Amino acid sequence: MKKAVFLDRDGVLNRTIFRDGKPRAPYTLEDFSLLDGVPEGIKLLRENHFILIVVTNQPDVARGWVSREAVDAVNEKLKTMIEIDDIKICFHDSKENCLCRKPKPGMLLEAAEEKQIDLKKSFMIGDRHSDVEAGLAAGCKTILIGEGDHSSNVSPDYVFDSLFEAAKVIVSL
Repeated sequence: MKKAVFLDRDGVLNRTIFRDGKPRAPYTLEDFSLLDGVPEGIKLLRENHFILIVVTNQPDVARGWVSREAVDAVNEKLKTMIEIDDIKICFHDSKENCLCRKPKPGMLLEAAEEKQIDLKKSFMIGDRHSDVEAGLAAGCKTILIGEGDHSSNVSPDYVFDSLFEAAKVIVSL
């Protein structure tokens, strides 16, 4: 069994865009940029043989605010900038109550089955408490980047300011 790091996309790997005072995913390639330290953090995790899988909720597609093609274009750009093994996407809105939308662990469980991942030796890194909930539900260690959104009472195993800080600790464990 392999070990993995599951990575939320927006707010962990790339900058979020503020629309109407709320953080949102970038809709265009021009709005897309990596956060500081992301390439270094990804490189460190890869050098230590972690499978790297992006798990991202993209409900703005279901809401009609952005096209699926625009989300795919951003993900393709991401793959040219950092080396990741897979991207799992939930396009549903929260009202649809699907199994893939974080805080449910569906995307993590699907990836674990496909890639023979030992979830107990793996990490979920996100910038929201729903990411932490998904990681806990899947049996992973959890890392919150920043302060989170306080949408639940769950506590992550670790809190860091950046992916690079998190990666340094992960490889030391």
